[in-house]
This record gives sequence, C-alpha cells and structure tokens, in this order.
Amino acid sequence: MKIYVTSNEIPEEAIKILSNLGDVKVNPTSGPPKREDLFAEIHDADAILCLLTEKIDGELLNNAGRLKVIANMAVGYDNIDLAEAMRRGIPVTNTPGVLTDTTADTAMALILSVARRIVEADRYVRDGKWTIPWSPMTMVGTDVHGKTLAIYGLGRIGEVLAKRARGFDMKIIYYSASRKPGLEVKYEMEYVSLEEALGRCDFFSIHVPLRPETRHSIGARELSLMKETAYLINTSRGQIVDQAALIEALGQHRIAGAGLDVFEEEPVPQSSPLLGMSNVVLLPHIGSGSKETRTSMAVMAAENIASALRGMRPANLVNRDVIQ
Repeated sequence: MKIYVTSNEIPEEAIKILSNLGDVKVNPTSGPPKREDLFAEIHDADAILCLLTEKIDGELLNNAGRLKVIANMAVGYDNIDLAEAMRRGIPVTNTPGVLTDTTADTAMALILSVARRIVEADRYVRDGKWTIPWSPMTMVGTDVHGKTLAIYGLGRIGEVLAKRARGFDMKIIYYSASRKPGLEVKYEMEYVSLEEALGRCDFFSIHVPLRPETRHSIGARELSLMKETAYLINTSRGQIVDQAALIEALGQHRIAGAGLDVFEEEPVPQSSPLLGMSNVVLLPHIGSGSKETRTSMAVMAAENIASALRGMRPANLVNRDVIQ
C-alpha cells in the first residue's frame, strides 16, 4: 500500500498509524504540494491524507487508478469533488466533532476581541501610545454580556458557541436550515429568519458549511440589514461572505467591525484593504488551531484511512452510499 500525505506538518501520531499500513510518502515541501507533484504522487497511491488546500477534482481523480480512500483533515470537504469520487466508488472521509469546541472558542475569542478592541489595544501599548496611567475613554469598546448574538447555522459548532454565549448572559437568536426546538429550550434561543437575525443582532457569527446555496449568502443586501453597531464574525468559510461587499461596509462604517478567521483568498493579499482597518481582527485560519485538536484531527484522518484499507467502513464517511 502507498499512502500519500500532502503536508509535512501532520503530527507524528498519525504518521505512525499510517506506517503500519504501508509505505507513507509525505510531501517534503512547506505548504501545499504543487499541482504537478500531486498528480504524480496520487497516480499510484492507495490512499491520500489531504488538507483543505488541495483541490481533489475529476482531473486529478482520472490519474488515480489505485485510490481507495480520500481522508480530508477537516470537517468541510468543499475542496473535494464528491460527485466524481462517488462515481469512481472512492470513499471520502472527514474529521467532525474533534474540532467543535476549539473552533467555538475561536469564535468567542473573536467576539471578545472585536468588542473590547483587544488587538488594537495591545498595539497601542506596544507602539508607546499609552502615556497616561488611566483615562475614562481610552480604548473603550462595547460590552459583550447582555448583547444579542445571532448564530447563522446551528450545527455542532454553532451549538457549542451558544453554550459559551449563555455564560456571558447573551441573548441568542439563530437561523439554520432546520429548526432545533430542543436546543431552543436548552439555551433559551429564538429561531428567526436570516433577515431578522441580521437586523436584530449585535454580533453575527457564521457557522454554515460552504455549499452552492451558502456561497456569498452574506452580501451587500444582507450586510445592509445589520446595525451600524453590529459586528460580523466568520470562522466557517471565507466564501460564505462577499468579501468585497464586506470591505465596503466596513470602510463606510455601515457595520462596527468584523472578526475573521477565513477569507475568500488565503493567505490574505498584502494589497487587501482589510489589513489597514483597525476595526477588524484578522486570523490566519486557526479556528481549530490547538495542538490537542490538530493532533486529534490527524489521528482521526489516519484511522479513517486504516479502516478503508482494511476493508471496513470508515467511521466518518462523507459519501455514505459509496459503501453498501
């Protein structure tokens, strides 16, 4: 068996699992493999452990005659052409659950950071601008407790964020593809339309997967519904938000600010106006970025490969009908 791992930063615990299955080839370069290298390596691979940065499409799969499983080290799998994998009978797996709490922590951290101007205040101190011991209006922000949080997408991460928000005595409203009456009672949440969620919230946090119907679902019209004092938080996928429309809304102060972990183009180009905005907190896609969580994700991806190569049904199969 040959197993190709697209990143040389995969924790050793996962590599050990894969080494017991066959020969493991790890991309030796930093960052994603070049397209031509991915083509060459997948040609005779029995399994691939990949990241969101790798586009696994029909063209690539046409060159993968032996491929028996694609293990994505992520919850989302919008980087993989699921229909093409299904047509070829190739199982696709993901890593749900293990990153839920960590990503919800990041969303909560962004809420606190933008509201209380944490990053801006840190820079204020480092730049030597703090010259008066204390003054009433220096770096004042806005409260989080008692404010209204709108959650767009009440999946695992959205639910856990609601749990954290309750600890801050926030009022919680949500819009999701399906209503969750049990969670409404548990967290004292109110189900509303997307338009109402945007119009009523002080913080709007995005937790929907990237699908055709959610791509740019937050655009100029939706942003115009938000209050001038409201903040947008995104730890899901950058393409959910029309970034040009967001930049315009921020630049014209039609919303108060944003906390972003994901972007339409990653890394963010140095020419992006976002980099010059003080009312935006920018993170380099680290929503699940704790050592414990990333290790758990890698191990889960490796275990998904192990199950598939041993002829068993992987625990985290995305295209479930591929294996009867």
